[in-house]
Amino acid sequence: MKENFWKNKKILITGHTGFKGSWLTIWLKKLGADVIGFSNSIPTNPSLFEIADIEDGIKSVVGDIQNYEFLKETISKYEPEIIFHMAAQSLVIRSYSNPIDTFSTNVMGTVNLLYAIKETKKSKVVINVTSDKCYENNESLEGYSEDDPMGGYDPYSSSKGCAELITKSFRKSFFGSDSKNNVGLASVRAGNVIGGGDWGENRLIPDIIRAVKNKENMKIRNPNAIRPWQHVLDPLNGYINLAEKLWDDQTQYSEGWNFGPEKNEVKSVSWIIKKFNDLWKNKMNWEIDNNELHEASNLILNCQKAKSKLGWNSKINTETALKWTIEWYEKFFDGKNMREITEEQIVEFQNL
Repeated sequence: MKENFWKNKKILITGHTGFKGSWLTIWLKKLGADVIGFSNSIPTNPSLFEIADIEDGIKSVVGDIQNYEFLKETISKYEPEIIFHMAAQSLVIRSYSNPIDTFSTNVMGTVNLLYAIKETKKSKVVINVTSDKCYENNESLEGYSEDDPMGGYDPYSSSKGCAELITKSFRKSFFGSDSKNNVGLASVRAGNVIGGGDWGENRLIPDIIRAVKNKENMKIRNPNAIRPWQHVLDPLNGYINLAEKLWDDQTQYSEGWNFGPEKNEVKSVSWIIKKFNDLWKNKMNWEIDNNELHEASNLILNCQKAKSKLGWNSKINTETALKWTIEWYEKFFDGKNMREITEEQIVEFQNL
């Protein structure tokens, strides 16, 4: 991370009210950036965005990325130099019940943003945050590399594969050194992020928190499923690092990038639950939820490219990520100032 790089830079974050968007907003604000957030709503109640008073000190715009004209007006008005696109319908189960909204938001929302960037010519670096589920999943245990084919069984995963193809198309058709829009455009694919302040539906850690506090048995869809769990600050560190590289060289780094844990840190759902029970003073019980929705059993990312070309490495192993997550929620339930706690974890991470 470059010293003073972010100071006074204009940054647009779409989806800044979400879990990852909230953490990124706080971090960039601490680095001195002038942050503009763009979201259509606060997606959960409670939310990290409200708990940590993230709106304080930033410009927060209420808008829908499906509204091209308003999105374009916002970019024209604020002239962001760097854009992190995180606005999305991010849940697999919800994509089954509402595939139209999932594709409209994740596919056409991405088209709207990239076309608005092309038309306004205000931005220099764009990072499109997709998902590790964008790959055609064949249950491989070797780990998916950035040049593996896009795919997606469920509507959510498919929409993220589509967003990757859209990003590649815009990069080749409209951006680059041989066009009038010399924009560094990259896509990033993170693992299953965990951390304090996540209150999403049908997500493992928030479901554990709710089950414990409500003294209910937790329903688990696939306890043997293997996922690349990582603390939210690890991939965000990769996004920030990548943006700095793109600023200096729009050509070399305008690609797709994986940011995930070490291969030996990829764990099953049941491992996460057991370790959570071991680490937290509050215990929870779980039972199998026999639903018929398809979900991949194995998902592993190969992050060698980010290590070799960006110098990025995961700083926190899975157990430490769980410890930090539990500490955050314990302090939340103790009534602490969660803006301060969140910023303290960011500083601790930077000092690793």
